[in-house]
Amino acid sequence: MSDPLAPPPLLADEPNRAAFRDYTQPGIDRVRDFYRNNHTHQTVDFVLGKKDKWLQFRQREMTPWEGLDYLNTLVDESDPDINLPQISHLLQTAEAIRADGHPDWFVLTGFVHDLGKVLCLFGEPQWAVVGDTFPVGCRHSDRIVYPEFFAANPDSQDHRYNSELGIYHPNCGLDQVHMSWGHDEYLYHLLKDYVPEPAQYMIRYHSFYAWHREGQYRHLTDARDEANLSWVQKFNPYDLYSKNPNPPVLAELKPYYEDLLAKYLPATLKL
Repeated sequence: MSDPLAPPPLLADEPNRAAFRDYTQPGIDRVRDFYRNNHTHQTVDFVLGKKDKWLQFRQREMTPWEGLDYLNTLVDESDPDINLPQISHLLQTAEAIRADGHPDWFVLTGFVHDLGKVLCLFGEPQWAVVGDTFPVGCRHSDRIVYPEFFAANPDSQDHRYNSELGIYHPNCGLDQVHMSWGHDEYLYHLLKDYVPEPAQYMIRYHSFYAWHREGQYRHLTDARDEANLSWVQKFNPYDLYSKNPNPPVLAELKPYYEDLLAKYLPATLKL
């Protein structure tokens, strides 16, 4: 019997998959500029400050759908693959998961995994919200996208933070590691009480490509992380390879997703 949670082989064929996350294509300057800012400013002090500010969840109350509806106004500056509003990407991801017959909590995860990008609504620049994530407080892997931009990051010159382990202990577990600040970490804390553990990992680490795709930072992971790595890897093809310029029609799908949100999430969220 095949694994019901295996990534779908036909989301994109292998030659086309190579075209995704291509940071060498013409006209990619906006993405390079994004990562120059991101890699320069994501320091330990910056991340701790953002956690202190945003994880109080004191900004406003919104329904989950109101938050998702806001994403209609947002095009991710870090994405080299497509220029569509985020709600279109979320629908594509969730519909690909649903088409493969996965549990509804998995579909929900696909639909809300980028909801944390509402931080842009609260005035955060995109380089502090979107893009690939990575640990701070230890040496930056050269398998992170545009690693050359870390040369301008003050932590790269700080002996406390620029060794392999930095401020951490071997196999301390990713829960003890400070990740670069963004929508993943924010949304994880917002939804962790409402979704199962595999969904928590998908939300928290779906942008941590250096780990789930490049195999880096395994000296920091523990048994729980290793057990959930496969879930993040199963989620990734839906997130990445479902992108195309022809999004599903929101009006046709809205009743299903309204019911799904109501099943798992509270009527309002404190953001």
